[in-house]
Amino acid sequence: MARRTVRVPNISCDHCANTIKRELRQLDGINLVEVDAKTKQLSVEWDAPARWEDVRRVLQEINYPPEDAS
Repeated sequence: MARRTVRVPNISCDHCANTIKRELRQLDGINLVEVDAKTKQLSVEWDAPARWEDVRRVLQEINYPPEDAS
């Protein structure tokens, strides 16, 4: 299992957090999505077939790109 925590500057409210959770949970292999709107932090845990590149791509598509963008 892999886990990554990143800052997502575009998160401004709980609605943003819920959108991110809903979209990421649609990826196969996502185990956990935690979003803190106050700190703009996102934590994601996943197993194969999901990869960080897939998570990052979805975040960019829904206009919540992670700050680390690596």
